[in-house]
Amino acid sequence: MNGAESLLRTLADAGVEVCFANPGTTELKLVGALEAVPQVRAVLGLFEGVVTGAADGYARMAGKPAATLLHLGPGLGHGLPNLHNARRANSPIVNIVGDHPTHHKSYDPPLESDIDTVARSLRGPVRRPENVAGVSQDAVSTLTEALEPPGQIATLIMPADVSWSDGVAADADGGRPVVLARPMPTVKPAVIKRIAELLRGQDESALIIGGPAGRAAGLCAASRIAAATGARVFLELHSARVEHGAGLPSFPHLGFYPDQVLRQLDGVRHVIVAGAPAPMAFFAYPGKPSCLVPDDAQTHVLAEVGEDATEALAALADLVASDHEPELVKPSRPAMPAGPLTVETWPAVIGALLPENAIVVDETISSGSGLHAATAGAPRHDVLQVCGGAMGGGMPLAIGAAVAAPHRPVIALEADGCAVYTLSALWTQARERLNITNVILNNRSYAILRQDWQRLGAGASDPHTNALLDLANPDIDFVGLARAFGVPGSRASTAEELAEQFNQAIAEPGPHLIEALIPPIA
Repeated sequence: MNGAESLLRTLADAGVEVCFANPGTTELKLVGALEAVPQVRAVLGLFEGVVTGAADGYARMAGKPAATLLHLGPGLGHGLPNLHNARRANSPIVNIVGDHPTHHKSYDPPLESDIDTVARSLRGPVRRPENVAGVSQDAVSTLTEALEPPGQIATLIMPADVSWSDGVAADADGGRPVVLARPMPTVKPAVIKRIAELLRGQDESALIIGGPAGRAAGLCAASRIAAATGARVFLELHSARVEHGAGLPSFPHLGFYPDQVLRQLDGVRHVIVAGAPAPMAFFAYPGKPSCLVPDDAQTHVLAEVGEDATEALAALADLVASDHEPELVKPSRPAMPAGPLTVETWPAVIGALLPENAIVVDETISSGSGLHAATAGAPRHDVLQVCGGAMGGGMPLAIGAAVAAPHRPVIALEADGCAVYTLSALWTQARERLNITNVILNNRSYAILRQDWQRLGAGASDPHTNALLDLANPDIDFVGLARAFGVPGSRASTAEELAEQFNQAIAEPGPHLIEALIPPIA
């Protein structure tokens, strides 16, 4: 057995079931190993950013890592934006990056690069087997490290000569390797008691939750705390996975802009974070603070990112809210709007028609401010957001989510500017026959940059006339592009058209794309 097969068999035996791949020559032995190890499903992406974003979405929904297969340093570089997003989401991923044979590297061939340094920028462990005998143990160690709380991107660099070298007996692994996710560290009772004493006081408090606390148990505990103490509860700005909809509490996200967050926290004297960082500005703006905790407020950590925030919230609720139940949203749907689509009406269409048990991927940027409220009473669903701010994560996330949860409908809501970064994700959606409905919100502009132009005072001209912020010359034909990648496409300019096309897409198997034409924010 060669090194490539030893790697894939070890990962399969340890529970890895999917490899999202964009291979090259140095990875062909690994491609052969994927054929020889059918327990690992190979999913091809035409671009490495699709591959890494899909691994992120898979990890969020499956709760365990997928592998990626990337071609040398440039391939890893192409995948970096969505690996950055995955790191910010604390998604566990095992990157397999091929490298030149050891003897070939000294000749500085054209694709030679410092893969180790690029991989270390992801702040996760990097391993490089020196010979075929060490591959299996390095694979186990890499997977174990990926599962370290709260989740890491661990990279295994496979020199081609290690992949193609024989020397491992087929039965040499000694049995199925045991790789278990280490439980999240628990919060000390003294910390919980101290936070409870703060909440019993007279000062205004805000509770900001993130990570696993965005699931039902954490939401319900936070709601009980709010009901008993009057604390304001917010979700972190971008959440890896939030359970949302009827039968659950619903809390607003922190705002994107500093002024929004400062209004949300106005009058607060204690900001308590659980599974999320303290609020900070996404970008810096002249005359605005970077830290968005009010000057006269204190920050208190109930649970660090990587600690068990859900358990800590439940214990805190038992101390301060033993007689209180969570406030749950009753089933409700927005009234179906009519007429031309706008930033206000398109979310109402989605909220009115969202199917049961959906997974919603939200990369709507400036167009999606009304989505959270419009879907609060819809059937219970999961929401995945792009956590690192690198554009183009949405449709790849949808691939991974659909692979992890094939019986659930996936709705990818995409800003037009973000969609073009990874539009080839549609090809993978079609190839794998994934049940994904892509809604591209086409306002023919970088609308958020127009907003920031005014906030920053970037220039004297009207941002609506600046050619670098305009996507309408020429217009992008998303319907035609979808069809070119093998996905049925349609275009909607009214609420009635969006409703009809959305219902049809949900009812039919396989992927669909709807181009929703909306005006940009003034």
